Amino acid sequence: MEAIGHAVVRGRSGDTASARRELLGLWSGIGVTGDPLHRCSLAHYLADLHEDPAQALAWDIRALDAADAVTDHRVQEHHAGLRIAGFYPSLHLNLADDYRRLGSFEAATEHIDAARTHAPSLPQDPYGDLIRGAIQEVGESIARRDRTPRASAPGPAA
Repeated sequence: MEAIGHAVVRGRSGDTASARRELLGLWSGIGVTGDPLHRCSLAHYLADLHEDPAQALAWDIRALDAADAVTDHRVQEHHAGLRIAGFYPSLHLNLADDYRRLGSFEAATEHIDAARTHAPSLPQDPYGDLIRGAIQEVGESIARRDRTPRASAPGPAA
């Protein structure tokens, strides 16, 4: 998780190519049958490093698939205050945004509805507020059939 975190910081500071290479190297080491918490986290962050929504979608799907294999016990080994249920709003939000940007509004609606369903699992803190706000923003964009990238989307710092 520490190596994933370092790559994420590098990507958010603007060095996306290096961060992507580092995360892909970690992915190769973890493998598709490796620790699902590592796979979920890595895929979730790697998706943010792709401007192309189709490439982001592939990684966001991997993140959601891995989350389905993570237990609360495993998450709490990493951080005692976390629960896997709290991951799902963000995972579904990202998928909804990917599908929206690709113009697949039916799939986007399914995932934004799932994000809303899971939103009560979000903490009542700035992170939870951020995700709830993004769910609202993406839901409105889906309703307008707007495919433009949103300014609040995760990714490299401008």
